Amino acid sequence: MFGLLFFILFASGVSEFLCTSSDLEMSYTFCDSTAHAFMFNLTPCSTMNKPVWKASLTWIPRSDIHFLKIVFHVSYDGAKALLWKELLCTGADDEYSVCGTLKGETLVAAFDIKGSRINFPKGDYSIIVQGFSDDSENNMVICLNFTMIVKQDAF
Repeated sequence: MFGLLFFILFASGVSEFLCTSSDLEMSYTFCDSTAHAFMFNLTPCSTMNKPVWKASLTWIPRSDIHFLKIVFHVSYDGAKALLWKELLCTGADDEYSVCGTLKGETLVAAFDIKGSRINFPKGDYSIIVQGFSDDSENNMVICLNFTMIVKQDAF
């Protein structure tokens, strides 16, 4: 019933299968050619009737995280569907645990992904998640390219 999505990313350029269930398949690759120390858990591996996905992250960043902007590019069946930007860290009064992590330090965080309350239509999704250490989006610290295949409509 409940699947566990778990992956550790150390190499780049190779697509890795993450999870499968009766209604969902997920895989990933890094956007760049640099190796990363990264682990991510997501439960459940399903899009059906789940108001919240539970996620946990372990990451060893290659630079200090004093400023962090996250950018999501979502495509659905090849068409651009969403561009969302979120400023997580500014260097002053930051509320997220990732903020202040130093280069080489192990970051461990748990959080909810509330977007799963959306009924995803059947189809192929490409989700590019980029992290930048500057507001101009020139200094990328991480980039992941997720492929999500929703196998059946929720309605």
